[in-house]
Amino acid sequence: MTQPWATPSTTAPATKPLYLSRPLSYAPRATLTFRTMNHNEEQDHLDALFKRKRALRSRVRKALKAMDPALRSQEDNDIQSIVLKSPWFQSSTGLCAYISCNALREVDTSKLLSEILQNPAKDGHTQVGKRLYVPRVEDKNSHMRMLNISCIDDLVANSMNILEPAPVDSDGNERVDVMQANEPVDLFLLPGLAFDRSGRRLGRGGGYYDAFLKKYQELAKANAWKQPLLVALSYSLQIMDEGIIPVTPNDILVDALVSPTDVIPISQDALDRMKL
Repeated sequence: MTQPWATPSTTAPATKPLYLSRPLSYAPRATLTFRTMNHNEEQDHLDALFKRKRALRSRVRKALKAMDPALRSQEDNDIQSIVLKSPWFQSSTGLCAYISCNALREVDTSKLLSEILQNPAKDGHTQVGKRLYVPRVEDKNSHMRMLNISCIDDLVANSMNILEPAPVDSDGNERVDVMQANEPVDLFLLPGLAFDRSGRRLGRGGGYYDAFLKKYQELAKANAWKQPLLVALSYSLQIMDEGIIPVTPNDILVDALVSPTDVIPISQDALDRMKL
């Protein structure tokens, strides 16, 4: 059933060609403006925004829990297929991607990770030599690292039964941290609970991705690297109407969304880099 706070996408037939849809509006990368307030006004305003975020998270979680398993599986396949066929993915040489967790009802990334790690050049989906970094949560203070892996066996279940890379490889060597890597990544594939066509992303409340993305953007700027493309993967029911998702000062906007039907470019950077 369609939720009043969501803008679901229409499921496209399997033969539908890949295209880029124009967003309803454009949002500059990570640029959020707030009017001047005194301290008490600002705190009251932020408290109200965080309260709205918590309420929206609760509603989206319920909707995801009620999502038909067959529809979810179809959308998982459609989203991953779109990513794999996209020029901006195929041309990437280094990327950070999340490891999907079924219990959290995140868009599945298992096919993407398998394609990246196997590098099946014969089917043309990926290029040989992609460097893949995946998240490892270090503590409860929004501290997360992205570590390089070369195979699925590099992943182990943490205390919450979520797969993440061990800090050292099978030979006892420390894994390469993307923040210490000599070469930049050009793509981030991001999870979330809700998104809109202005680039707003509602996470799960821990602040891990916003904190990490801010640090990586600062690193890229300091090294005169091109900023990575921030692409979120979203089920149809997770795409909200304009103005539904509250924005707080530390939120990082995404450059594009991948829905089950198409790629939705948002920033000018995405428009420039996603031209077919």
